[in-house]
Amino acid sequence: MVPISLRMRKIADMSSALPVADIGCDHGFVSIYLVLEKGVSRAIAMDINEGPLMRAREHIREYDLTDRIDVRRSDGAKALKQGEVETAIIAGMGGRLTIKIIEDSFDKFSKMESLVLSPHSEVDQVRKYLFENGFVILDEDMVYDEEKYYTIIKCSYRKDINDAGLKDYPYGESGFIFGPRLIEKKHPILREYLEYRLDKYRQIKENIIKKGYAKNTSSANRLTQIENEIKRIEELITDWR
Repeated sequence: MVPISLRMRKIADMSSALPVADIGCDHGFVSIYLVLEKGVSRAIAMDINEGPLMRAREHIREYDLTDRIDVRRSDGAKALKQGEVETAIIAGMGGRLTIKIIEDSFDKFSKMESLVLSPHSEVDQVRKYLFENGFVILDEDMVYDEEKYYTIIKCSYRKDINDAGLKDYPYGESGFIFGPRLIEKKHPILREYLEYRLDKYRQIKENIIKKGYAKNTSSANRLTQIENEIKRIEELITDWR
């Protein structure tokens, strides 16, 4: 069995059984898993740093997959040829870096069948970028792994039928923050995450009030933001029932 985390397995499982590029490949096990267990014909493991690529090459040789997995040093997808793969994985990076990678190679990503994204921060900004630039979110998943919550987004460039053609994003701001497909599916891990955030915001609100910080302008503004977040989450949870 290929030694990858639950999160990375979920990411790989959302990829299509087509040639795949793993951008930011780290140890290379995602590409190995895709070829051995998901039937992917060919994979390209890419990273900007030589250290991860050395580990990836070593693991790929151990599994005797050098003929099916190419290892390539690349800043994002810049070393990828257009049309070389049909799916790209961009995972384990911040939202801003995820957006930059897509921006820098937009011509390549817009021709692919799908992208699988799992930013570890600023997920709402990634969704806004996709919405504003012609991508449709096809599916979403969420996982709790190693004491953290992770979101996985599968999307495709479909400017002609994109959600961006809508006046409003599905579920409004809540859709950007928590994910339209996750909300639609009433995803059980999303429900856990909502409860977790609700408890967190309630504690913050209680601390602000208890310590009297709400008497100054900045704390009062922060309190208003917290109360708005509590209301947003409570509305989603109410609709869940």
